[in-house]
Amino acid sequence: MLTESQACERVHDIVDRARATGADASDAVFAADRSLSVSVRMGALEDVERSESEELGLRVFVGRRSASVSTSDLSSDSLDALVERAIAMAREAPEDKWAGLAPQERLMHGHPPLLDLDDGANDDPQMLKARALAAEDAARAVEGVTNSEGGSAGASRSVMAIATSHGFTGAYAQTSHGVSASVLAGSGGAMERDHAHHSARHASTLESPQAIGRLAGERAVARLNPGKVPSGAMPVVFDRRVSAGLVGHLLGAIGGASITRKTSFLLDCLGKQVFAKGVTICDDPHRPRGLRSRPFDGEGLPVLPLKLVDEGMLETWLLDSASARQLGLEPTGHAARGIAGAPGVAPSNLYMQPGNIPPETLVGEIDRGILVTELIGQGVNGVTGDYSRGAAGFLIEKGEITRAVSEITIASNLKDMFLALTPANDLEFRYGINAPTLRIDGMTIAGA
Repeated sequence: MLTESQACERVHDIVDRARATGADASDAVFAADRSLSVSVRMGALEDVERSESEELGLRVFVGRRSASVSTSDLSSDSLDALVERAIAMAREAPEDKWAGLAPQERLMHGHPPLLDLDDGANDDPQMLKARALAAEDAARAVEGVTNSEGGSAGASRSVMAIATSHGFTGAYAQTSHGVSASVLAGSGGAMERDHAHHSARHASTLESPQAIGRLAGERAVARLNPGKVPSGAMPVVFDRRVSAGLVGHLLGAIGGASITRKTSFLLDCLGKQVFAKGVTICDDPHRPRGLRSRPFDGEGLPVLPLKLVDEGMLETWLLDSASARQLGLEPTGHAARGIAGAPGVAPSNLYMQPGNIPPETLVGEIDRGILVTELIGQGVNGVTGDYSRGAAGFLIEKGEITRAVSEITIASNLKDMFLALTPANDLEFRYGINAPTLRIDGMTIAGA
C-alpha cells in the first residue's frame, strides 16, 4: 500500500494535469484500502475475504461549470484521458453559481494534529480466525443459546489523500479492527436472534472476543418469550444501542443541503431552544483513536471540536463551502466526500454529553413504560419531524425491567422528543455517534 506521501503525490499530479489541460480549478481525492476478514460458524471456518483497492476521483471547474469523474486505472495514459473527459463533461454541465473550491484563505496549513489512527493492521488470518472462534464459542456457551449465525473478525488499513489546485495537499492513514458474534436462542417458532460487536482503531483497544460473544448470547436469551403491550402513551427509554440514532436524526436536519433546499424540520431553529436545557451535543474530530477522527475535512479545511447544541440551543448548521456560500455563512469544516461527486457534509466523533442521572434512576421512576433495545424501519420524516418506528425491547413496570416485548411501534414528533429528552450519565464512546441512555416521556406506543 502507498504511503501518505506517495498518496499526496498522486493527487497533486492529477490536479497539475487538470490545470495544464484547461481546468480553471480542480480538486482530487485518492483512497487506498487493504482489508482482511474471517468468519466462522458452529466452530468451523466459513469464509476468508481479502481485498485491496486504489481509486482516484477528480473534480474540475470550467468557470461555474463542474464535473466529477473517478477511476481505478492509475496508469499515466488513463489519467490523461480521465482529465480530458472531465473537462469535456464540465463544459457541457449547467452553471452553478454556488459551486467551487473551499475559500483559499481558510485552507489548512502547517502540521496536522496527531490523532494516532494507524497501528499498521498487520493481523494475519490465523489471528482473526482465533478471535472469531473465541467470540462464537463464548456466545454459544451461554445457557439458552441453541444456534449460531457465526462469529467474525476483521482488520483493515486505508490511506486517504486530498489535493486542491489552490494550495492544499494532505493525507492520513487509519486502521480499523472489529469482532462480532450473532446467535439464536430458543427453538421452533419461538427463536430469538441478537448480536454484539466492537470496533477500534487499534487492535490493542479492541474488547475481548469472549466478552463480545458472551454479550451476544445474553442478549439473545433475554429476548425469549416476548409479550405484547397495550397501546397508549407512556415513557420510552432508549438503550445506548439505539440512542445515538436520535442524534443522527438531528444531523439530517442541520446539514447544509437540507437547509438550502428548505427540507428540514429545524429550518427556522438556528439559535433557538431545540433540546431540553441540559442537553449538549458535541462534535470532536480530534479525539485520539476516534472512529471518525480526521485531521482536515473533505475540502482541505481545518477541523475543530464544536458544540452543535449547547444547553439545548442549536448553535450551527453543518456546512460545506457550496452550502455556506448559498446561505451567506462560513463553512464549518464538515465537508465529506467519497471518490466520486461533490462534497457533502458529515460529522466526526459526534456525541451527546452525559447527564447527571444514573440509567437505573431513569428506569426506576417509571410506573409503566418501554426500554427500547432495537429499532426497525426508517419511519422518520425529515421535513416534518414525524417519527414512527417499529421497536423491540423490554417492559418497565413499577420501576423494574420485567419481560421482553416485540412487535410494537413508537411514535411522536422529533421536535417534541428533543425537548422532552433526559440523558443518563452512562455515555460510552463505542460508535462513531454516541449518546447515553435517554428517556422521553409521553411517546405513543402501538401494540397489541
